[in-house]
Amino acid sequence: MDKEILKSKDGITGDIVLKVEDLSIAFGGLKAVDSLSFHIKEKEIFGLIGPNGAGKTTVFNCITQFYRPDGGKVLFRGNNGEIEDLVGQKPHEIISKGLVRTFQNIELIRELSVIDNLLVGSHIEFEASIFSQILKLPKAREEEVKLRKKGEEVLKYMDLYDIKDQLVAGQPYGVLKRIELARTLMCNPKLIILDEPAAGLNESETLALIEKVRDIRDRYDCSILLVEHDMKFVTDLCDRICAISFGKLLAIGTPEEIKTNEKVQTAYLGKEEEDYA
Repeated sequence: MDKEILKSKDGITGDIVLKVEDLSIAFGGLKAVDSLSFHIKEKEIFGLIGPNGAGKTTVFNCITQFYRPDGGKVLFRGNNGEIEDLVGQKPHEIISKGLVRTFQNIELIRELSVIDNLLVGSHIEFEASIFSQILKLPKAREEEVKLRKKGEEVLKYMDLYDIKDQLVAGQPYGVLKRIELARTLMCNPKLIILDEPAAGLNESETLALIEKVRDIRDRYDCSILLVEHDMKFVTDLCDRICAISFGKLLAIGTPEEIKTNEKVQTAYLGKEEEDYA
């Protein structure tokens, strides 16, 4: 266990935002995640890697409670500063605490405009009742105006403002990726989970995404957790990387430490150093 993880009554101390502790889940008797532990610090970009079927997306789903783990804890320090175990909470409750995610398969509503997709993503911020929203009562209208302005600012930041009123359907794949990332910024993120953010992007789009993720980290004062198969993307972007295989921890370290770790090379990266060129 890292020296930075100290014992405390809360189980999480110092500058740690997320601490996954002995996380386990099985499907049909097969262990998909097996007693996995790691932590993420404030404003850290943290990568999770492993071969196909290693359990990476399952880890994401357990953290965000799309799956209920069989054992372990997911301790999170939310926007209010309180530390909570996320296990057993509802996904929308977790989002309200500042933990948001994108998906491997883009989850946007194609029949809505770009700006409306962002507004749907920010529904947790609505304080007006459903009744007020349906009847467009003054408080609901005020909140919608406020959130629409926020959405427009996010779209400007993501270079998407010019298409804000266009339908999501028919947009290029790289644009869809940016829209989904923009939607996470509507939820006051403390930690953003990115599931294969560079998948399907060309080289120039990938380089631009690296710079944008770093800038999001700084601008929104948040941490980033990502899964990505593009190892150059991961090693260029991440501060630390956690490598897993068959749901078990192989190693945690800096990109250079992970690249030279023999267990990781054998399980996933291969022995050829030029893989990183």
